Amino acid sequence: MSFSRNIELVVDRALHYIDVRPDLHEQIKACNTVVQVQFPVKLDDGRYQVLKGWRAVHSDHRLPAKGGIRYAMHVHQDEVEALAALMTYKCAIVDVPYGGSKGGLLIDPSSYTENELETITRVFARELIDRGMISPGGNVPAPDMGTGQREMAWIADEYKRLRPQEINHLACVTGKPVTAGGIRGRVEATGRGLQYILREFFRHPEDMKLAGLSGTLEGKTVIVQGLGNVGYHAAKFLSEEDGVKIIGIIERDGAITNVDGLRVQSAHEYMSENKCVAGFPGATYQSDGRVVLESECDILIPAAIERQITSENAERIKARLIVEAANGPTSNEADSLLREKGIVVLPDALVNAGGVVVSYFEWIKNLSHIRFGRMQRRLDEMRGEAITHALEAMTGSAVPEQVRIDLTTGADELALVRSGLDDTMRLAYQEVAEMFHSRKGMVDFRTAAYVAALQKIARSYQEMGV
Repeated sequence: MSFSRNIELVVDRALHYIDVRPDLHEQIKACNTVVQVQFPVKLDDGRYQVLKGWRAVHSDHRLPAKGGIRYAMHVHQDEVEALAALMTYKCAIVDVPYGGSKGGLLIDPSSYTENELETITRVFARELIDRGMISPGGNVPAPDMGTGQREMAWIADEYKRLRPQEINHLACVTGKPVTAGGIRGRVEATGRGLQYILREFFRHPEDMKLAGLSGTLEGKTVIVQGLGNVGYHAAKFLSEEDGVKIIGIIERDGAITNVDGLRVQSAHEYMSENKCVAGFPGATYQSDGRVVLESECDILIPAAIERQITSENAERIKARLIVEAANGPTSNEADSLLREKGIVVLPDALVNAGGVVVSYFEWIKNLSHIRFGRMQRRLDEMRGEAITHALEAMTGSAVPEQVRIDLTTGADELALVRSGLDDTMRLAYQEVAEMFHSRKGMVDFRTAAYVAALQKIARSYQEMGV
């Protein structure tokens, strides 16, 4: 079954809970626009190569449409359309006023030099800009698999070169370096958002009970599949700040395990240097990563690529809670099997929305042309000073130094971004959980998340007179 068909089946299931005209069902599910481009690039050795890429807009009920650009050898049109649809629902779940879009380029970025990648990125950007598929108010890309801050900076610069009079040119793309109009906290936003979702899950005893879990995050055993940007940051934050034990890390070449917990930072540095996890000290290596994916743990975090949990291995999954950091890691058939086993799944459209939330903050920053905290930080500090003076006057004692520091430190951009992300992810989880518990016959959190999203999308179309 195709990736896009998997998403359609979830949408169909969720639409049963919504009172919407049948003809509007098709409009909500339809992918509005798909552009395919092929273009030649000149490589460093003088050869020319023709590359193929796509940009899909699933919905523009809100503008701009938003979604990343990925560079990978498995990219194809159905995947791009499916990911664009997922972005539509994801943005609606977390109340970010965007439509859904996605882009992909069929290349292996590791096969090219930095100079070649810059040429490729700039030509691809020109192809999309010329077709109206990149602009601050129409379509705003972001990093995805195989791309990052560097590529986003090249795209922003190319847009500025082609549209020199556009004062909002920096808002044509998010995920840029901070020095090039980006925002602090964007790189780790998806992993940080997962952490906030898990923290909120553990504030709901009735939801924990469904997964057979109790207590707090501290001491819970976690297996992470994929130590890329999302998996790395999620594992790092959960282990260092919440006390979970990362007992397994699965990568392309296999997996490493340690029942006492793995050092995430060290594992990430080792993998970055050696391009594999085999040989990582203080861990047991397993060449077949599937064995570790199916091992016992409290929480499984698939943070690699789509369809890693399928009908073939779902029966052997032993985790109590699956937290989908990747897009579409669980097939529709596997989803049903996991439900029958009583395994709770927190869906990708909710869990990994942290990236688009902070991209939204970056976009607002670029449009407003002012960094967050610039106007209120010193005011916060002065108010904190006034409070400490008042406390000292009332008690006749000096305020402890750490308390003084906490009270008199104004919120900078990073603190405000984290605060906004935490609030957004908490509220989104609460809405989904309320939907799950209040609707008779609701089968899982995935359906509840899509019902929450589809209600908002349908309302938007109806308000437009569709």
